[in-house]
Amino acid sequence: MELVKKQPTTKAPADWFAGDVWFDVIYAGQEPSRMRVNMVRFSPGARTNWHSHTLGQTLHVTSGIALIGTRDGTILQAHPGQTVTCPPGEEHWHGAAPELFMEHLAMWEGRGDGTPETTWLEPVAEEQYNGPRTNAR
Repeated sequence: MELVKKQPTTKAPADWFAGDVWFDVIYAGQEPSRMRVNMVRFSPGARTNWHSHTLGQTLHVTSGIALIGTRDGTILQAHPGQTVTCPPGEEHWHGAAPELFMEHLAMWEGRGDGTPETTWLEPVAEEQYNGPRTNAR
């Protein structure tokens, strides 16, 4: 058993996020583990760019209201305690509703072969972010 050393909180790069976003690395697995877990904090209205994950991603909301959007225009609204999975290769974005801060655990895996785990794409347009929302069930 080993206590993992806490890493400093990091400001998310502006090339991949709109608005103020900060994250703490909870776990970055070493081979043979490929697990990655970050606690991500979004200011109201902040969000990721469009992106996809080679092996998918799981988001567990811990506070606030999370918005998770897909290319077909769906925007799920998730609340604390809810978990959303994004399948491998699905282009999506996630962030905070405009009126509240939001935190979620982001969990994903790498392939273990050195290839990028995440493919970052263009920013989310305002009309995409402000589209109609569906409550996650």
